[in-house]
Amino acid sequence: MTTLMTVLGIVVFAVGLLISIAWHELGHLSTAKLFGIRVPQYMVGFGPTIFSRKKGDTEYGIKAVPLGGYIRMIGMFPPGDDGKLAARSTSPWRGMIEDARSAAFEELQPGDDKRLFYTRKPWKRVIVMFAGPFMNLVLAVAIFLGVMMSFGVNTQTTNVGTVSQCVVPASASTDKCPKGAKDSPAKAAGLQPRDKIVAFNGHRTPDWGALQQDIRETTGPATITVERDGVRKTLHANLIENQVAKSDGNGGYVEGEFVTAGFLGFTPANGVVQQSFGQSVDRMGNMVEDGIDSMIALPSKIPDLWNAAFGDGERKADSPMGVVGAARVGGEVANLDIPPSQRIATMLFLVAGFNLSLFLFNMLPLLPLDGGHIAGAVWESIRRHAARLVRRPDPGPFDVAKMMPVAYVIAGVFICFTLLVLVADVVNPVKIS
Repeated sequence: MTTLMTVLGIVVFAVGLLISIAWHELGHLSTAKLFGIRVPQYMVGFGPTIFSRKKGDTEYGIKAVPLGGYIRMIGMFPPGDDGKLAARSTSPWRGMIEDARSAAFEELQPGDDKRLFYTRKPWKRVIVMFAGPFMNLVLAVAIFLGVMMSFGVNTQTTNVGTVSQCVVPASASTDKCPKGAKDSPAKAAGLQPRDKIVAFNGHRTPDWGALQQDIRETTGPATITVERDGVRKTLHANLIENQVAKSDGNGGYVEGEFVTAGFLGFTPANGVVQQSFGQSVDRMGNMVEDGIDSMIALPSKIPDLWNAAFGDGERKADSPMGVVGAARVGGEVANLDIPPSQRIATMLFLVAGFNLSLFLFNMLPLLPLDGGHIAGAVWESIRRHAARLVRRPDPGPFDVAKMMPVAYVIAGVFICFTLLVLVADVVNPVKIS
């Protein structure tokens, strides 16, 4: 049964991956056709074609390796300086440029001179290239909000999990009470596990974040209203200052950092809680911030990733993870000892996280990513407007093909990084259980 559930989890993630890729390429396809650009191919996957059908002037198909997708647009790059495709050069760098330019004009047909990508205004090209990542962002937001507002998320609640027996600084290396330690204010007040704190000093406590902030801002006498076995009780506590873990502002903690604040002395219980629209939007904002921070931190994580793949290093929970690793996590999710509804929610979160990563990654202003083409179109617009202001001749379209040698180098770096992540995902995978 465990093997079957693992396979099922991997298959479900793979289907979610294919849908996400097809959805991304649909954004490019629909906007390209909207602006009259000819698109010979719309493909999900790479490698040999296992199914295809031509409709209109576009071939739609699925390829054997579900690790990406693409559409081919005619005229992605402008012709050479003489207005024609340049002859093949013996220079390797020049050859790269000409190969890219030739590929952009493959299957050129009569009448295509008015259906070329590069002939569209820069703002239209920006829309076409942005539409793909934007579709992933839309899907990620829809899934995240839907899951948080319907299934709920596992989060800290205002229910009491455990009560501290004594006052111990958060930086102490032991949870045991040292000799002569004072009872915690929570214990002295009679707070018990499973109590639900509904008000603190007369203020309603809608969530753990609000309760945590109220506690940390208070020293001295305080009233705590709890629900215990369906009956409301008012407890009286005398809060003190103590060293506590620094809050991240959302009810969580900043690892390894401490502050002095009001101390009551209990640990909140976790539970699955449906989120309001506002709470869901706040969490989405935090996820985007975390995603951006993770993208920036990628280079710094390569040494640990290398040690995890080829040494005896530990694979950290925040280590970069590829499609193989994510699929393995999908298999783990299917085997988690949690209610089926939470397995579904966790799997949907995994797919949504993948889509959010696709959006952020593709928005990097580097070729061959979508963000690189967007940057080229924006730069062209700036050049043309500047020339108009100073009454100089129109400089014409920006030749993105000249950036292809750099794009090949960047693609090479991406491929090496992807292979490193793949090895790590196979020999030392990230585990959520």
